[in-house]
Order: sequence, then structure tokens, then C-alpha cells
Amino acid sequence: MNGIICVNKPSGFTSFDVVAKLRGILHERRLGHGGTLDPMATGVLPVFVGTATKACDIMPDTTKSYRAGFRLGERTDTQDITGKVLTRSDAAVDADALMTVIPEFVGEIMQLPPMYSAVQVNGQRLYDLARKGVEVEREPRQIQVFSIETVSYDPSVREGVLDISCGKGTYIRTIINDIGDRLGCGGVMTSLVRTGSGGFTLEDCFTFEQIQQARDEDRLSELILPIERVFAKLPKLRLNEVQTRMYRNGVKLDLSRLRNIRQDNDIYAVYGSDGAFIGTAAADFENGILRVAKNLG
Repeated sequence: MNGIICVNKPSGFTSFDVVAKLRGILHERRLGHGGTLDPMATGVLPVFVGTATKACDIMPDTTKSYRAGFRLGERTDTQDITGKVLTRSDAAVDADALMTVIPEFVGEIMQLPPMYSAVQVNGQRLYDLARKGVEVEREPRQIQVFSIETVSYDPSVREGVLDISCGKGTYIRTIINDIGDRLGCGGVMTSLVRTGSGGFTLEDCFTFEQIQQARDEDRLSELILPIERVFAKLPKLRLNEVQTRMYRNGVKLDLSRLRNIRQDNDIYAVYGSDGAFIGTAAADFENGILRVAKNLG
């Protein structure tokens, strides 16, 4: 069993919990997930199965989209409603003030990872330190936020919903926390649904119950998406029999002997002479060679 099964993660589960649950359902040890989700979050979690696990760290599309609920006038240690309340503010925030601030958080921005996160500092997970009441210095990281759209906002209760599209490594609750700080009153995330990840959407997802039922009815193959789906946007490169053998052995191929190589493309999805997907490759035009990026096996 090789490929991707998209799970609609339920609230209360970590991404690792989802993988553990699927190991029991699928009877497959080789599983990996395509992006951590907080326990309170729900939504799209691609799970890589079998040899497809080798593709977890080479997904060409790392864009993620979210629908996040928020409340202004509060700060917590986790930056969401599951945490301990640190401060409260009665300051009024009208829609115009909110709309004025939001564009400041779009584009390439610096974000300080929250203490309750899986980021490692000196070999320790921040959330492990945070649970011990320890706060350490963190370095801000550059993230990319493609868009933030206000779905709704009620100034009478200072609650609303945002649609956010961003790159990997972005903490949505931190965006909301920072928007609240910018407004001078604080802000917390009240809900989070990942609506898209790596080209997959909620329409591609299944619940644990649906996956269990498919297994019981011996039709799991209907739920497994081919690994090629992840690399569908990359230009395809088809190798002949000799090139396939060389490439699988890690040999750099001569670009001049390959078809469909273009100067405006440097990453390719590589297929063998039998039409099977092998992995990804990088075209090194300066040296005229094709380098193996990642083979699936």
C-alpha cells in the first residue's frame, strides 16, 4: 500500500495521534504526515503511506490555507482559548481598525515562534519547556503570508473569522496574537480549520470512520491517492531504460541527452521507462547535469 490518504483531522488529536490511529486501521508501519496541526485544529492532514513517506519532505507545494476564529481583548500563554488567560482588555475595536492592521501581516514577515510549539531550541521542544513553566529566548523566523481575508467580524463581541493562506512554518494563532498586540488589546484563536495543504482540500479528506469502513469492506485502494498527485504541477521528465537504471543508482545524467529539459525549469518529476514515478530531480544548467533530488525507492 503506497500513496497518500487525506484525513479530516478531528479536534483533540495531534498529528502524531492521527498517524498512530491509522497504523492500527491500515496495518501499515510506514506512515508520515504532511504538516503538524495543533490538537484543537481540524481539517486537512495528508498522510503518506508506504514508500510515499519518502516524499514528506520534498512536497513542491507547501502552501496551506486556514479558516480561523478569533477573539480580541484577551491574551493567553498558548495564544488560543485552550491556554491560561494572561491579560484582558475592554478596549473597543471597530471593523475599520481591524482592517487597517491586517495588511501589515501579509507578505514576507518575521514571526516569533510561540512557546507552545514543536520548534526546537538547544535540542528541546518549546512545548516541553513551556509545560514546565520555562520560557526561553527564541529567534524570529521569516514566514510568508499570501493573504488574509476577513470572513466576518462582530465589534460588539470583538469576535470574527479569518481566511489565511500562507507558507509552511506559519503559526496562525501567533498571527492572531500579533494582530491583537498591534491593536493594543490582545487576541486569541478560538477555532482553526485547515482547508487546504499541499494542493489537497477538505474534499479529498476522509474521517477515521470512513477509512475504517473502507478497510472492513476491502476498498482502501479507493481512498489512497497516487504520490504523483503531489508532484502534478512539476514538469515531467521521462527516462529511457538505460537512463532509468543510471538514475535509480544515483548517477548524474547529461542534460543534453534528455528530452523536455527547459532553461526555465530546474525541478522535475521523473518517470522511468515503464512510466512509473521515481522521484524528483534538479537540473544543474551550469554543469549540464541532472542531479537526483529525492528517489522514492
